[in-house]
Amino acid sequence: MNARYFMPAIFAVAVGCAPATPTGPTYYKDIKPLVEQHCANCHSQGGIAPFTLENYLSALDHKMEIRKALSEKTMPPWQPGAGCTDYQGDFSLDDATIKTFTDWVDTGANAGNEADYKPTATLVPAGLTRIDRSVQLSVPYTPVRSPDDYHCFLMDWPEAATSYVTGFRATPGDKRIVHHVIAFLAPPAQVAAYQALDDAEAGPGYTCFGGPGNGGSLAQWLGAWAPGTAGGDFPAGTGIEVEAGSKIILQVHYNTSVQPPVPDQTSIDFKIDSTVEKKAILQPWTNPSWINQKTMTIPAGMPNVMHNWIVDPMLPLAYVTKGLVAVDQSFTMHTSGLHMHTRGTSARLDILRADGTKECLLDLPRWDFHWQGGYAFTNAKTFNPGDMLSLECHWDNSKGTTDVNWGEGTGDEMCLGSFYITH
Repeated sequence: MNARYFMPAIFAVAVGCAPATPTGPTYYKDIKPLVEQHCANCHSQGGIAPFTLENYLSALDHKMEIRKALSEKTMPPWQPGAGCTDYQGDFSLDDATIKTFTDWVDTGANAGNEADYKPTATLVPAGLTRIDRSVQLSVPYTPVRSPDDYHCFLMDWPEAATSYVTGFRATPGDKRIVHHVIAFLAPPAQVAAYQALDDAEAGPGYTCFGGPGNGGSLAQWLGAWAPGTAGGDFPAGTGIEVEAGSKIILQVHYNTSVQPPVPDQTSIDFKIDSTVEKKAILQPWTNPSWINQKTMTIPAGMPNVMHNWIVDPMLPLAYVTKGLVAVDQSFTMHTSGLHMHTRGTSARLDILRADGTKECLLDLPRWDFHWQGGYAFTNAKTFNPGDMLSLECHWDNSKGTTDVNWGEGTGDEMCLGSFYITH
């Protein structure tokens, strides 16, 4: 080639390859601060998310997943609907923030200039702020019943004096088969009865459909895990009392309908304090007739089935809390949660005040079984004598060929509320 034509050609190529100024949002200026604020709690090394978003390359690799999840508003997995009440740690995204993410993807997912990055305020990290004790299943357990195996394991409480659980986290050994985890408390007077259940069944632990056994449907909860739950501290100044000599009954619900049985060695972590300002209780809540008389029928072929329960909870709470709640006194509600299975579509909890007004505690308009959790109120709620509690759940059984009712299996259903309360 004639040098007269060759040199301009090289110059043209060089000019054509020069990086253009990005026309849309860039990673370092716009996206990285938002990821740190809204995503990094879960999308980090050791987090509960399936991949990390800790640098530009990881965000670039998952850009289409990010765009799809944000456009469909399935991520971040903030379940409560707008307009119910305010919660601590609300990590939902407004439309402008979602548009920043999607515009970044649509304009080339450019890195931009690293010098443009300015850190922003981040959310309080998910999980426990301090781990004082960790307890793990002593040996791995492989489920032997299919598709659902409820198994309980006795664990020694590690403290030598009365103390208070002020935070809880569970880590499933294998999330592919662990449906949920509940840590129950066996006080010293009940340890022998639970130990007898364990001794009567060969192998680690014992079968425990419906609760920890020993008439333990009223057994105190120390904490729970379901898919999407990160765990964390209990409200400041509160804790669940545990006597020395107690045992933990760890109930693990295994489901092997998709993943064949594999060994599991679930562990639990505690934040523990020697004193608290207020004793607390973690209280599940549902209609006993749904459980005992199977009155929560969800007919086959029906796309929107609703069951609700309205009741004055004072008398039963006074009984199950052993006096922590009195029938003639107000109590404080710090958190609320809801639990259903895979046919659930929406659910809500309300206080029906004695004056005829209604106060929303939790509204989940688009239930997602894979993202469950408890929600701490920004301002704790006071429940007064004369108020009523309303629990309502909806399900879609349009594709089902058989009726569904309350049951322990993943193919069954539940409508379960939960509250963390103090006097």
